[in-house]
Amino acid sequence: MPERTRKPKPDGGQSASESLSLARMDDRIFDRFSEFIKAELGIKMPASKKTLLEARLQKRLRELCMTSHEEYCDYLFSPQGMEEELVNLVDVVTTNTTDFFREPKHFELLMSVVLPKLAMRGPRKVNVWSAGCSSGEEPYTLSMVLSEFARQASGFTFNILATDISTQVLRMAVRAVYPETKIGPIPSEYRKRYLLRSKDRTRRLVRIGPEARSHVRFRRLNFMEEFSFDDKLDIIFCRNVVIYFDRQTQEKLFSRFCSKLVTGGYLFIGHSESLAGMNLPLEPVAPTVYRKI
Repeated sequence: MPERTRKPKPDGGQSASESLSLARMDDRIFDRFSEFIKAELGIKMPASKKTLLEARLQKRLRELCMTSHEEYCDYLFSPQGMEEELVNLVDVVTTNTTDFFREPKHFELLMSVVLPKLAMRGPRKVNVWSAGCSSGEEPYTLSMVLSEFARQASGFTFNILATDISTQVLRMAVRAVYPETKIGPIPSEYRKRYLLRSKDRTRRLVRIGPEARSHVRFRRLNFMEEFSFDDKLDIIFCRNVVIYFDRQTQEKLFSRFCSKLVTGGYLFIGHSESLAGMNLPLEPVAPTVYRKI
């Protein structure tokens, strides 16, 4: 991207970046953003989110030395912007909240019911997808749980594909370094086996150890695009992601998930999500856990 020249200071001596907080987004510009975000990312952006989008874009306007959302909009929809700025817009509009062992009953069911059933099929590698993996806590939790099961079940092996639309959080996930304040939900025996503490104890950081990292591969994926991987999946975790989509998009997406699941495979969704009324080849196993029939 070519270097941008900084705007001259406006009257009153403020720099352009300092005056950006006064910028307001008019309805016409918001509608362009809203339609584009829905079409490209599947994310609902109703009028009630205008103030939120406006606030989140402030940082990008400062970084690009722009003084209005209209200027940013014109840049985004230019050929150069489509190539270089879309990834930054994704980071602006997506919310990435996650924890280790979030919704812990899912992992209890995984260990006590799902993995034993899958292991009964014989020595075949189990393929897992963490869809909407954010900064990596979910796929690393899965890797620890499945590694624990593999310690008990001879011949059990697995792969985990972890995807997210945001390159920013994927960089964090690949790095696999987290503050100690995040590891509270991880059982103590898992911490000893799968975490590495920083040698500099003042930093209070941990890193996911090589065993748990070795089973996970990360890649960027937009749910609105084709799923460009051929492996059939035994388990899909897609939790607290589709709540940002409208109902029609949700059903279409879950149908595509089902097409990737093997018969007898499992889908885990978030407790704030529902498949009620959707025509899907799934039967309930437990609250927010389904099996493909």
